[in-house]
Amino acid sequence: MSINNIIAVGAQWGDEGKGKIVDFLSGTADWVVRFQGGANAGHTLTVDGVEYKLSLVPSGAVGTNARLLIGSGVVIDPTALCGEIEKLVAAGCELAPARLRIGATASLILPIHKALDGLRETHGRKIGTTGRGIGPAYEDRVGRRALRIGDLLGDSLRARLDAIYAHHLPVFSYFDRAMPDLNETLAELQSCGAKLREHIESDPYVLMQAQLGRERILFEGAQGAMLDVDFGTYPYVTSSNTYPAQALLGGQAGWL
Repeated sequence: MSINNIIAVGAQWGDEGKGKIVDFLSGTADWVVRFQGGANAGHTLTVDGVEYKLSLVPSGAVGTNARLLIGSGVVIDPTALCGEIEKLVAAGCELAPARLRIGATASLILPIHKALDGLRETHGRKIGTTGRGIGPAYEDRVGRRALRIGDLLGDSLRARLDAIYAHHLPVFSYFDRAMPDLNETLAELQSCGAKLREHIESDPYVLMQAQLGRERILFEGAQGAMLDVDFGTYPYVTSSNTYPAQALLGGQAGWL
C-alpha cells in the first residue's frame, strides 16, 4: 500500500464519527472509495450549515473535488442509490458520471432480500439487523447467484431474477408469505439501470491507473472492526469484513 493511500475504518462497532474523519481527509484525496457494507451504514456531514446524509455514496462527495468509487465489495440497493444521488444533487453536490463510479461487479440488494431479512428477524434468531437486506444479499453473492450492477445493462436480467426467486421460494412457502412481485422488481431494476448506466465502471484497474499517476486514494470503511463477520462479536456482526485488509479487495485495489 502506497504512503499516498489511507484506509479509514472504525475501531469499535461503528458510529465513531468516521464520516467526519473521512470528510477531513478527503480534502487532500484524489479518490474516495467505499469498499464494503451497504445502505445500513450512514455518514452524516454538515458543511456550511447544510446537512448531508450519505449511505452508499462516499463521504468525499461533499465539499471536495475527489473522484468517487463505490467498490465491488459493497452490496447496492439500486433504488436507494438512485434516491441518494438525486437528493445529493438537489443539495448542490456534483455527481456526474465522470466523478461518481460504481464497480460493475458490486452485488445488488433486491426487494426479496429485504423481505427475507424481515422474515428471519421475525421467525428466527433475532440479530437486530437494519432490515435492509444486507445479509441475504451477501449470501446470494457467495452462493454465486447474485445479480450484479453490471447485469442491469445485459439481456439476461429476467432470467437471472427468475433463478433468484426460484431459489428463495421454499422459504416464503414455508412461512406462507408472498414474495415481492417479480415484474415490479424487474421494472424497478430496469429504471435504475437506465439512471445508473453511465456511472458503471467496468474497468477493474481504474485505481491502478490512479496509483501509477501518484494519485492519492482514501478508502472509506463502513461500520467498525467489532462488527467484522470473522473477528467481531459474532454472531452479532455485519455480513462483510470491516477490517483494513478488505479495502484492497472490496475497493478494487488488490494489486496495491
